[in-house]
Amino acid sequence: MNFDDVQSSCILSSEIHEKDGKEPTTRLRCVVSTMDNLQFCLLIGVGSVLAGLLGALTGLGGGTIVIPMLVLLFKVDLHYAIGAALVSVIATSSGAAAAYVRDGYSNTRVGMFLEVATTFGALCGAAIAVYVSGNAIAIIFGVVLLYSAWLSLRPHREQAGADTSDPLAVKLKMDSSYPTPDGPKSYHVHHLPGGFGLMWVAGVLSGLLGIGSGAIKVLAMDTVMKLPFKVSTTTSNFMIGVTAAASAGVYLNRGYIDPALAMPVMLGVLVGALWGARVLMHAQVRILRIVFSAVIVFLALQMLYQGITGKL
Repeated sequence: MNFDDVQSSCILSSEIHEKDGKEPTTRLRCVVSTMDNLQFCLLIGVGSVLAGLLGALTGLGGGTIVIPMLVLLFKVDLHYAIGAALVSVIATSSGAAAAYVRDGYSNTRVGMFLEVATTFGALCGAAIAVYVSGNAIAIIFGVVLLYSAWLSLRPHREQAGADTSDPLAVKLKMDSSYPTPDGPKSYHVHHLPGGFGLMWVAGVLSGLLGIGSGAIKVLAMDTVMKLPFKVSTTTSNFMIGVTAAASAGVYLNRGYIDPALAMPVMLGVLVGALWGARVLMHAQVRILRIVFSAVIVFLALQMLYQGITGKL
C-alpha cells in the first residue's frame, strides 16, 4: 500500500499483524482525520525540534520526548514510534556531537571505548524488543522517563581535577580538558570498569525503548566516572548515534521504520540538536531543565497509565 494512495487527508500510523506465525506485516491506519499530510508533518516537525533542543541540552536524547509524543498524541504504534525515534537519535548525535567535538567538550577516547559496551547492549535490547508487548515496553519507558527527570533536576557539581585517574584510563590516555570562561580545565577519568558495565545497561535500554539512553550514559560518566557534567552530556551526545544505529538495523530488518514517519522526526530533531548545541555553550540551562523535567514527568505518568491499563 502506497502512502500517497490513501484517500483520507491525514497521516497514517502502522499496526502490526501476525498471521499463522509468519513475519509481521503492516497496515496503515488513519489517526487524524482533520488535517492533511503536510499539516501533520509540520506538527511532528515542530515537536521534534523541541525534543532535539531539550535532548541536546540535557544529553538525554530527543527520543525521550519523541516517542511519547507519537504514541500519546498521534496514536502511532509503539514499535514504529521507536523506529522513528532511533533514526532521530542518530540525527541528534550527528548534529550536536559535531559541534561539541569541534569546541573541545566531548572526550572522544572515552566515547569510543564505552561504545563497545553500548553497541553490544543495543543489539541485545533490540533483539528482545520484538518479542516484548507494547504495554510492557510502555511501563519500562515510563520508569526510565521518571529517572531521567530526576537526573535532569539534581544538582551537578564539577569534579575536582587533582585526584588520581583510573589506571586503565591512564594507559588509554583518556584524561583530558574542556574549555571554560577561565581557560581549559583538566579532569581525570575514574572507575572505568564500572562505567563500562553501566554502558551495557544503557545500550540494552536504547535497543528496547528506542531512546539514546542518555540518562544512563550521563549517570555512568558524571557519577561513576566523575567526569565534569558538560563533558558527560556532550560525550553522551557523541555516543548515542552509534548506539542507536546498532538498534536501528534490527528495527529496519523487522520493518518497523516507516520513512514517511521517520523523515519529519529526523529533520526536526536535527534542527533542535544544532540549536541546543549553540544554547548550551552560552546559556544557563537550569530553567530549561525544570521545564524539561516537568514535561517528561507528565509523559511518564501517561505512558505508565497506558501500559498498566493495557491501552497500547
